[in-house]
Amino acid sequence: MQKKLLAVAVAGALAAPVAAMAQSSVTISGVFKVGFDQYKVANPGTARAGLNTSEYRVTDNSSRIIFGMTEDIGGGTAGIAQIDMRAGLDTGTLTASGNTWVGLRGSSWGSLTMGRHDLHYGKQPDDIAAKAGALMAAAVSIMDYNYKGTAIAGATRTPNVVRYDSPNWSGFAFTLAYSTTGSPTTEADLSTGIRKGYAWNINPSYTAGNWAVGYSYWKQQADAGGADANQTGNVLYGYWSGGGFKVGAAVNQSKTSNVAAAGGAETTSSDRRNYTVPVSWTSGSHNIYAHYTKAGKDKVGGDGTDAKMYALAYVYDLSKRTSVGVTYAKIDNNRASAYNFFTNTGGLGSTNATLTAGEDGQLIQGTIRHAF
Repeated sequence: MQKKLLAVAVAGALAAPVAAMAQSSVTISGVFKVGFDQYKVANPGTARAGLNTSEYRVTDNSSRIIFGMTEDIGGGTAGIAQIDMRAGLDTGTLTASGNTWVGLRGSSWGSLTMGRHDLHYGKQPDDIAAKAGALMAAAVSIMDYNYKGTAIAGATRTPNVVRYDSPNWSGFAFTLAYSTTGSPTTEADLSTGIRKGYAWNINPSYTAGNWAVGYSYWKQQADAGGADANQTGNVLYGYWSGGGFKVGAAVNQSKTSNVAAAGGAETTSSDRRNYTVPVSWTSGSHNIYAHYTKAGKDKVGGDGTDAKMYALAYVYDLSKRTSVGVTYAKIDNNRASAYNFFTNTGGLGSTNATLTAGEDGQLIQGTIRHAF
């Protein structure tokens, strides 16, 4: 009898954690996307005389593995968390550099999270990189940089963020976010004479059945000052879809300033207005994506600081999760502008792929994508 009671007690003890865990869930999702491309400096400057101006590459397109966690804690509230691991399939790297955060979500009040988030950049509604189009061909290349190549809102995840996302009220929703540093990844205020940094973003939007419109405002004062350390940005965007077609538009007005580390005089370093017109068409397994994007003349940089970009991609869906595609993209810089393809340098690009003022870039990429 005692043995039977002991067995029941052990079984109950083992079952208790299982019952508690039954209200928690972990999901694994992501995408693997790699391309074979030719990158060419189409109008090389004099400094490249006698040097290679084109190359073939195997290029990762921001592959990722995402772990999502949710726990029902009662009263319509849940604990939520996400780890977004970016996997460089071409080089074998794996880092938690994506949208990674922890927080709470309420059925009536929205969600509050803290961590690392995409803010402000990439709001233009072009879908060229959505499936097997090249990530480098995205309109971000022009829309979220100034003529010198400085990224607005980092053109990547903003660190050290507290973010609130409202519920969806019949199509209307908004995001309000605050970062304690802006672009730098770590705080650097204590025991220094440098200024304290911050950044904040507000992003209201309205989505109906086949159209949407939104606005994003960005304000940054980066820790320690420096070149282009102060930023303000405004993006108005929207799209309409129907009959397999989607047509969008976005206008991005951004301004940057140079500031001394101790908080000295502020000098405007760039002030420009860029726009894009993306279009797409889908029929069964066939998808076509394109955009025309224009960088206007910078008010500070003056003549020769404008640029334009063309991109076209065809994608064929082999299944619901696997697709292949080919992309062509071209950036034409005027003599004083240095716009480049998104992610073309650094971790996702290649050495010496930076375009200098007046140089043009050309990209042809064949891509394979699998989502899971």
